[in-house]
Amino acid sequence: MLAVRRSRLRGFDRTAARITRSGPVRRGRTAAPKQSVRATGRASVTDHRMWGSTVRQRFLLLSASMGAGHDAVAGELADRLSARGHSARIMDVLTLLPSGVGTALRSGYRGSVRHVPQLYAWIYAAFLAPRPAGRGAAAVPRPGSAPLAALAERPLMNAVESWQPDAVVSTFHLSAQVTGRLRRRGTLRIPSVVTVVDFAVHRGWLHPGNDVYLCVTGAAARTAAAVTGSRAEATGPVVPARFAAGGTGGERGETGESGETGAGSAYWRGEFERFAPGRPVVLLSAGAWGVGSALTDTAGELEAAGFCPVLLCGADEKLHRRAAWLPGTLALGWVEDMAGLMASAHALVDNAAGQTAAQALAAGLPLIGYRPLPGHGAEGIREMADAGLTELAAGREELAAALERVVRPGPVREQRIRRGRDLFRADAAQRITDLTVAGVRAA
Repeated sequence: MLAVRRSRLRGFDRTAARITRSGPVRRGRTAAPKQSVRATGRASVTDHRMWGSTVRQRFLLLSASMGAGHDAVAGELADRLSARGHSARIMDVLTLLPSGVGTALRSGYRGSVRHVPQLYAWIYAAFLAPRPAGRGAAAVPRPGSAPLAALAERPLMNAVESWQPDAVVSTFHLSAQVTGRLRRRGTLRIPSVVTVVDFAVHRGWLHPGNDVYLCVTGAAARTAAAVTGSRAEATGPVVPARFAAGGTGGERGETGESGETGAGSAYWRGEFERFAPGRPVVLLSAGAWGVGSALTDTAGELEAAGFCPVLLCGADEKLHRRAAWLPGTLALGWVEDMAGLMASAHALVDNAAGQTAAQALAAGLPLIGYRPLPGHGAEGIREMADAGLTELAAGREELAAALERVVRPGPVREQRIRRGRDLFRADAAQRITDLTVAGVRAA
C-alpha cells in the first residue's frame, strides 16, 4: 500500500510519501494503489509513478531535508521524469544514516548558521572550501572524502537491490559522496548522475566515481570535470516552468502572464499597492528556515531608501511575528505562490545563492547579494557575481544604489535578466534519461 502526503514549503512544492508496501515492486503495467492524503508527519521516500502505462526507466533520486532547496530540485526532476513515463522515487539520504545521525546533522547545521555562523564558516573552510594547489595557484576544490558517506552505503544498496532503478541521481552533496564511493569500487553497477544545485561547487559534491555532473553554470561544470575527470555539463538550474511564465518581474502589468501565475501576481500587485503605493517591491529572502544576518535591519534599510521590503520569513514564526511590527515592511510566512509573488516584485535581496535565487533568475527578477550566509552562501554569491548574475553590496548605500540600477527599466536590468535566463540551457531530466539510455554504466 502507498500513502502519500503532499506539503508546501515556502516557494517550493514538495511531495513526500511513506512506502508501507508489502511485496516487491513490479515493472511494467500495474494498477494504481489506493492513496490517502496526510497532513502530519514527514516521510523519507517519494513515489512519483505514472500508473496504467509501461514504465520505461526507474530513477532513484537522493535528496536531503537540509532546508528545502535540495528537495525542491529532486521533486521537480521527479515530476519531469514522471511526465515522460518514467518512474522516480525520492529518498532522503539522511534517513540512510544510523538512527539519530541525520537528525543531528540537520540540527547542527541549522543551529550553526542561525546562531553561530562563524562556526559554520570554519567548518566550511576546513572541510569543503577550495584550497590553493600551490604557491600563487588559484584555489580549486579537491575530490571529497566524507567518511560519513560510508555509513549510508549499505542502506542505499539495500534500496537499490529492492527497487532496481536504472540510475541514481543525487541532488545533495553527501549523497554524491555515497554514490561516488560505491561506483568507484564497482558495488553500484548503475549510472550515478549528480545534479549540483550550488553555484559554488565545493569539494563535498566532487567524487571521481560518479559518471556525470549536471551543473547550473559553465564555470561549475568546468570545475567538476577538471577535479573528478567525469563528464560534466551546464544544464542550468532546475526550476518549475511556472516561474518563467510571467514575463519580467515588476514590469509585466496585465500582459505576459498565464494561468495561476498571472492570477497570483495580480493579487500580489494589489496587496503591494495598498501597502506601499508607488514603491518598488523588493523581496528579502531568508530561505525555508528564515535564516539570515540582521534581516530586520536590512528591511529597515530598504524602507528608509524608498523601497517596499517584503521579508520572506519561511518557517520561522518568531521572525515573522517580530518582522510584522517593522514599519513599512510586509512580513510573510509560508508562501505557496512564489511564482506569482516574484512576478509582481521588482528585485530580490539574496543571502544564500540557493533555490530562491535560481527561481528569481527563471522569473526574470534581478538579484542583489547582501549580508550573505557564511560558507557556501558567500561563495555562491561571489560565483554569481563573477558570472554577471548579481552584484554583492557591501553596505546600505551600495545596496540602495544597486537596487536603483535594477528596479527601473534600463540596460542594467535588461542585461541582468538576460544573463539569468541564458543559464537555462537544457532540461536536466531529459539529459538524465538520454545519458542513461546511452549506456553510461559499469561494464
